[in-house]
Amino acid sequence: MRRRMLFSTLVVTVIAVLLLGLPLAALTYSTIHSQARRQVEQEAQVIAAEIETEIAETGEVDLNRITDVHPERHIEIRLQAGEVLTAGGWEVDPRAEDAPPSVHAAASSNEGIAVTVWRDTARLRENIVNAWLGIASLSLLAIGVAVGLAVLQARRLTLPLVDLAATAERLGSGIVTPWGHRYGISEADRVAEVLDRSAERIAGLIATERHFATDASHQLRTPLTALSMRLEEIVAEADNPDVVREEGEAALAQTERLVETVESLLGRARKSQQPEAETIDIDEALGRFVSEWAPILGREGRDLLLTGERGLSASVPNTDLTQIMATLVDNARRHGDGAVTVRTLDDGGSVRVEVSDEGPGVPEEIAGRIFEREVTGGNGTGLGLALARHIAESQGARLELIQSHPTTFALFLPPAGTVLSSSSSPV
Repeated sequence: MRRRMLFSTLVVTVIAVLLLGLPLAALTYSTIHSQARRQVEQEAQVIAAEIETEIAETGEVDLNRITDVHPERHIEIRLQAGEVLTAGGWEVDPRAEDAPPSVHAAASSNEGIAVTVWRDTARLRENIVNAWLGIASLSLLAIGVAVGLAVLQARRLTLPLVDLAATAERLGSGIVTPWGHRYGISEADRVAEVLDRSAERIAGLIATERHFATDASHQLRTPLTALSMRLEEIVAEADNPDVVREEGEAALAQTERLVETVESLLGRARKSQQPEAETIDIDEALGRFVSEWAPILGREGRDLLLTGERGLSASVPNTDLTQIMATLVDNARRHGDGAVTVRTLDDGGSVRVEVSDEGPGVPEEIAGRIFEREVTGGNGTGLGLALARHIAESQGARLELIQSHPTTFALFLPPAGTVLSSSSSPV
């Protein structure tokens, strides 16, 4: 592209110089010859007037004076009587074949004295050649300047294209950081802006996929643990059909909850569906949850207690409530100690569900950042609480750490009958 721009600029410049230079050269040639002819005419008129004056005063013509005044001319004087006189520094008759090229002009006085003056055109040719050399020099200078400007312009236009190509290559190789380069060329800047926006969108998609993978692995771990424990109970009680049936039904329930969790995560990752809020009985939902998790904590010698007000209901998808509660209880199991208490109460404008344990609490240095991704006070992944808060906020709820020692989390749920829109904010 750069070579094509240089070649096209050079061609246009040469054509422009020729269109301007050739007429200018012809005009210079004509002008110099015209000026020389007018000068010779003026000299002939002056000489004729001077000779007429000399003849009137002295009766003769001083040829030596005329030759001294015009040494580079050949002058022919024709008097009234028909006598022809010559003056000037030429030794060759200008009419001869070997005479140098010349320009001549004639003039007559009032008394009929005719004077013809010849001038050698050698100096005229030198002046014309010098003028033409000046025109050629200016033409070459114009071509050089045009080529130089074309090089700068080609560089200014092609470098953005090279940079944009490199940016596209970076996007293709997986480097999705916006480049942020601008070039002062509106078209190239628009392309750069589009590439930067594409990089941001690709980065968002990659981040969404990465978060989905990590969130899915984290959220599926808890139901899988519960499912494996139910299966272990089935194996341990293989001789007791009633226990096997009961544990099998519990394992089936865990499997169904696992499927619901996967579907919920996929829906959020695709942003194509959101679990619809429904009015649920808090006592029933938490009772079922506690019955599923109590054996898990019981195997570790710990209790899971459900206390607080009864008869409460909230507007929240049951699947989301189960995921949030599983995260909070599992967090208390892993990082806390003693009994885990789930407490419900009517908080006026919302339904509050508290989860607390009897452990040492949350370290002060991370208490303010406990809901940030990858922030953990132990050997956990640091994803569970961040995802739980995200799920809560997506349904108009709010998850807070209300006490560090002992650790107490509070989930504020919208009361029954609350209708959430895309612009609703957490309670």
